[in-house]
Amino acid sequence: MGNAIVGITPTPGYLTLTDTAGSRRRYAIADLLRAADIPTGLTYLQVSAITTLANLVAVLIRTLIAKEVLDESFMENDDYDLEAIVETIENMGGAYHEPDLNIY
Repeated sequence: MGNAIVGITPTPGYLTLTDTAGSRRRYAIADLLRAADIPTGLTYLQVSAITTLANLVAVLIRTLIAKEVLDESFMENDDYDLEAIVETIENMGGAYHEPDLNIY
């Protein structure tokens, strides 16, 4: 019986396994994945819906600020500010200032 694995170290493209004897073996991540492990159900329409969802969040935030329910630092303990939220929405493909609520 072999030595027990005591460590797993991720490196770009690989997982390195270290056993109790100190031996290391590298395994290519691509060899460990099978096509069956990768979801195939994500459609172009669903990706577009994610952008629309980000835009809906933008509309909600803007509305709550306009109605003075929130101010520009609205998270618990000021963990996030409006600028960080806007950046996240835009990184998801949304637009804070001119959101489009259509799904294409």
